[in-house]
Amino acid sequence: MQSFPMFIKTTGRRVIIAGGGEQAAQKARLMLKTDAQIVILAEELDAELQDLVASGKATNRRGAITTASFAGAAMVFVGTGCPAIDTSLHAIAKAAGAPVNVVDQPELCDLTTPSLVDRDPVVVAIGTEGTAPVLARAIKTQVEQLLDPRLGSYAALAGRMRAAVTRHIPRKDRRAFWNWAFKGAPWDAHKRGAEREAARLLKDAIVAGTVPTGATQGSIALVGAGPGARDLLTLRAVERLQEADIIFYDRLVDAEVLELARRDAERVFVGKVVGASAWPQERICEIIVAAARQGKRVVRLKSGDPMVFGRAAEELEAARKANIPVEVVPGVTAASAASAALQRPLTVRGETDKVVFCTGQTRPGDDPPDWSTLAQAGTTLAFYMGMARSADISQALQAGGVPVDTAVTVAANVSKPGQTIIETTLGALHRDIAAHRIEGSGIVLISLPKIPAAARLAHLVPDLHYEPCA
Repeated sequence: MQSFPMFIKTTGRRVIIAGGGEQAAQKARLMLKTDAQIVILAEELDAELQDLVASGKATNRRGAITTASFAGAAMVFVGTGCPAIDTSLHAIAKAAGAPVNVVDQPELCDLTTPSLVDRDPVVVAIGTEGTAPVLARAIKTQVEQLLDPRLGSYAALAGRMRAAVTRHIPRKDRRAFWNWAFKGAPWDAHKRGAEREAARLLKDAIVAGTVPTGATQGSIALVGAGPGARDLLTLRAVERLQEADIIFYDRLVDAEVLELARRDAERVFVGKVVGASAWPQERICEIIVAAARQGKRVVRLKSGDPMVFGRAAEELEAARKANIPVEVVPGVTAASAASAALQRPLTVRGETDKVVFCTGQTRPGDDPPDWSTLAQAGTTLAFYMGMARSADISQALQAGGVPVDTAVTVAANVSKPGQTIIETTLGALHRDIAAHRIEGSGIVLISLPKIPAAARLAHLVPDLHYEPCA
């Protein structure tokens, strides 16, 4: 290790930036994250730096630059855009005894700026000693996914209560208290957006002077795994996987998504398959509730979005009846993923202004939906779980007036390595699905654009010559 990572106090101290252009502005943006007094040494400032000075976020000093310009500075950044001038300013700053960073001249740098994951007051700094900035940014992206966006505000809340904890919680119990505070009910509440509830839980425990009994309360999170690719998960979904004690997942959840979970988390395959299941929904509801009652953090991991044909209603009801905290983490649903893969919007101004999500599956014994009523101009239809019923869907839409040669797209395993896209027609839909052996997880997209007025009149009165009014 050629550089030692450490944090430099900025409160009540000056940070000097020599330069008035983009290089200096880049360093100013970084320092604005701190409470340092930012001083810019330059005769002329670009528009961004001018705005900082005008708003009082920085001060500008013109004139000769001497050792006095840098005296007592917490750190100095030099970036005028001219390497020769930068070298001279580096020598002056060093003579003043200030630590210096010179843009794009690592041999003149006493300090380097890391990639930052900012959850103020929690800050993670990532450095590669200047050897691989791109790698540092890639690691930053991974760490961003691991840390809850609300972590900083919760850490600040906990910090404000440290003195009260010292006064009211016996020394022997403080470690257990903080473990509960950062892993138990208060943190869970804060992550849900219930900041007042989190503060109340902490304050009540402090007043009581003890660590709450049953400090690890069980919870259930219904988490959307998206269409398959693990980098399409939300940051919150990754966080819940990292926190989970036990994960119940379906057949369509990709193995790479499970790799994001905590290594010691228990994984339970519940084996749901379109149209059949070795794990009936009632049984799944029972086991996730039972696990939460044992104090476990339960993740019910579903492909796509839990709230779109994901049987979330039954699981939410089961959790509420058992008085277990429950959260829903949305995911990228199949229609959106397919639209993105095709680079074809679900809505197009002036052509399609409605999107209808519909299912090709019903409960055993129920009549199929009346798909013919969906055949309306200006609509994009997205059929989920419709592979086995594709012939019925095609016939129903034709009965509703959709021409047999209407273009249809079938997308299967979207975002996965085995992604398959088929362009076909309504009349050939069932035949082509069978020919490509697509089962279960495909989605059918059909666009029914609005018919222009001239085309409607020509269809109704073929011999009518139509011209728009002047």
